[in-house]
Amino acid sequence: MAEGITHKKQKKLNHLSDANFAFRPSALVKGLRFGGQFIVRSFTVRRALLPELLRLLSLPTAKSRFASTAAFIPTNFTILAHKAWQTLTLGLGTNKSKVTVFVFESEAMKAAVERIWPAEIALGDVNKKLIRNLNGSEMARFKFRKGCITFYIYAVRRIGNSGFNSAKDLKTILQSVTEINDFIDHTAMLAMPKQKSVSYAPPLAVAV
Repeated sequence: MAEGITHKKQKKLNHLSDANFAFRPSALVKGLRFGGQFIVRSFTVRRALLPELLRLLSLPTAKSRFASTAAFIPTNFTILAHKAWQTLTLGLGTNKSKVTVFVFESEAMKAAVERIWPAEIALGDVNKKLIRNLNGSEMARFKFRKGCITFYIYAVRRIGNSGFNSAKDLKTILQSVTEINDFIDHTAMLAMPKQKSVSYAPPLAVAV
């Protein structure tokens, strides 16, 4: 449910530790949600380059950071399809895009997973082929609604491992998502010129 980022939620985020990440087996963790907008399932997302993700989150580029992070963002086709769908439905169709971020516990785990993941995938296949397909892994899921973009962030580790080696990067990403302005027009991702198309609106939600 959408709600403002209250002081209580912000305090919880500030004190988040790897000890209280809610890890669940990949087969049980919540996936992407689509509601009644079934056509969105056919829209595609592509693997993002790290600089693209950092620009989207207004984070400084640092080669030594986020080496175990992977992300999928809407393709140009998806962004344009959203615009066309809204026009065809006279504004009744959804204008919300989805960005999925995976923070793995190590670079080696990320590299192994990326060898079997496609470079581009339909949103409707993300749950089955990216999330549920990670056998032997468990995840902690975070969801943020930022205007017309919903961020799904997953911390990923091997089942049986304790703690989370990439906790610092995960916290940085979570903090950044809570602080960026709401996206008014997701066409900003066509070029993402340092979020020039983003204007301020009160943050809508953070959920765990």
